[in-house]
Amino acid sequence: MNVQVILSEEVTNLGRPGDVVKVRAGYARNYLLPRKLAVEANPKNLRAFEHAKGVAMLKREALKQKATSLKVRIEALTLAITARAGEEGKLFGSVTNIDIERALREQGFEVERRRIALAEPIKQLGDFTVTVKLESEVDARLKVNVTAAGE
Repeated sequence: MNVQVILSEEVTNLGRPGDVVKVRAGYARNYLLPRKLAVEANPKNLRAFEHAKGVAMLKREALKQKATSLKVRIEALTLAITARAGEEGKLFGSVTNIDIERALREQGFEVERRRIALAEPIKQLGDFTVTVKLESEVDARLKVNVTAAGE
């Protein structure tokens, strides 16, 4: 006998959170329900799930709007970072995402350093473009100008 359940968390080979799936009654009763991996798919739970899904969509849209406005402000900015450099434009250290985060904070932007995608630290003087991941679908391109400290 099969029963329908709504998954609360991702279950390998079964589905993702929010999926309504049919499983064997014993699997649901002995594994999914006691571990809070799923809830019974009755009309009350289905309505509650649909409501929660709608609220989550509204929150996601609001976050996306906020990230889009932040993207416009970040892309209009050119960040100037000074670092000690030797001859031929080679830095005595490197400019990392931590340095970029500090410079952004001085400009009034609160961005976590994990969201600053830098393939490898910057070790030369010059202009660079750095990707800042604001949301899952919104990426900003930040211009970074690295100059020598003695200039």
